[in-house]
Amino acid sequence: MKGKVYLVGAGPGDYKLITIKGLEAIRKSDIIVYDRLANENLLKEAKDECEFIYVGKKSNNHTMKQVDINKLLKDKASEGKIVTRLKGGDPYVFGRGGEEGEYLYKKGIDFEVIPGITSAIGGLCYAGIPITNRNYASSFHVITGHLKDDNKELDFKSIASLDGTLVFLMGMRNLKNIVDKLIINGKEKDTPVAIINWATRPYQRVVSGKLDNIVEIVKKEKIKPPSLIVIGEVVNLRDKLNFFENKRLFKKNIVVTRAKHQNSSFIEKINNLGGNAIEFPTIEIDEIIPNEKLAKSIKNLNEYSYIIFTSINGVNIFFDRLYKLGFDCRKLGDLKVVSIGPSTAEALKAKGIKADIIPKKYVGEHIFKTLKKVLKPKDKVLIPRSLNARSYLVDNLSNICSVDEIKIYKTVTPKVDKKNLLEYLDKELIDYITFTSSSTIDNFVNILGTKNLEKIKSVKLVSIGPITSKRIKSYGLKVYKQASEYTIDGLISCIE
Repeated sequence: MKGKVYLVGAGPGDYKLITIKGLEAIRKSDIIVYDRLANENLLKEAKDECEFIYVGKKSNNHTMKQVDINKLLKDKASEGKIVTRLKGGDPYVFGRGGEEGEYLYKKGIDFEVIPGITSAIGGLCYAGIPITNRNYASSFHVITGHLKDDNKELDFKSIASLDGTLVFLMGMRNLKNIVDKLIINGKEKDTPVAIINWATRPYQRVVSGKLDNIVEIVKKEKIKPPSLIVIGEVVNLRDKLNFFENKRLFKKNIVVTRAKHQNSSFIEKINNLGGNAIEFPTIEIDEIIPNEKLAKSIKNLNEYSYIIFTSINGVNIFFDRLYKLGFDCRKLGDLKVVSIGPSTAEALKAKGIKADIIPKKYVGEHIFKTLKKVLKPKDKVLIPRSLNARSYLVDNLSNICSVDEIKIYKTVTPKVDKKNLLEYLDKELIDYITFTSSSTIDNFVNILGTKNLEKIKSVKLVSIGPITSKRIKSYGLKVYKQASEYTIDGLISCIE
């Protein structure tokens, strides 16, 4: 098989700003070679067997030299691999994509370039600064903050005479020199300036001032690279157009403790509100196999009058086994289907089943409260669920009719590196920690260690419902808020 290299622009930081074509390249890649400024959330889109190679660069600190990156791309493609070179912003806007393309051309390697949104435009947009505006600037100029040869200098006389918006990339190290030379060459001292740090990310920071005081402001606010330097009257529009930093959860660091495979929708909701979701999965779902009892109950579904699903995991595992046994949703026949809540009902709907019963409150107690009004002694209830589930529902339903509880999965503690989370906690950077079940809090404490619990006492702990809240309190911790609706949407609304 002939290999190929895709030089892909990942956009300015927000992972959703990648192009559809760029996403397609990621999904079919065998190897992804990625930069420091490419959002690592994009790596989740790769196939399971994809290899990731980090070649990020900081000023004066390069993980891999450019000559070695070029060779790496050539070598991997020569092995017949599909390689995506994932670069922050656009590959051709000071991204050295042209150099990589030239090298691949000389070596006879097939390559394709997929443009990305440059930070010079996207980064300004997220800071509330339009790069052009006919009342202030009818042109823009994107300029490198440092030249290849440190002994040479930009033509500041020509740059200072430009009326349009000036955007310097990779210029923080030379900020003082840039502003001094612009002033010396005729740029007004009170020309507005903005510095945008980590543009389009949930932790974006923006400071603004004038040419003659921006260096002081940057020093005081401790703004570091990666940052954009924007010079021009368009900076004054920031107060009116700053949509991103006005999002409800902007700059909030929110720890998500759900199982990794369930995190995506929760994380997306946090990101859409401007928050920074920090993944710290404390549970993994481990299907119990072989499971002859489950197979037998599926084959004899006609013997049951009710089936109760208490989680999305239960739905997915049950139907996966149903299909493997050669059946489909018709096998449920005249069964009454009970869902613990709307999220589980949506999972059932995706399998072609509409839940007949959803209790008003999404806990076992309210399933029982609803069913005790309709169940008869002759009824038979099937409950496929977690090994770790509370016994309340089975104990109480068994007093009315026959109940078959089948343990189809168990929650286990995954291997999680707690180092990063502890660093966040030590620096008091965590705003909220979310818990979606008793297992998430139990395993969180187990992973973090009881000796570190003191570190989360100042953090706002948010619970999905009363059972989870009770377990949080059992560790001597305080529940900041509990969702009024026991769902992920309820949890998000609670934080908002």
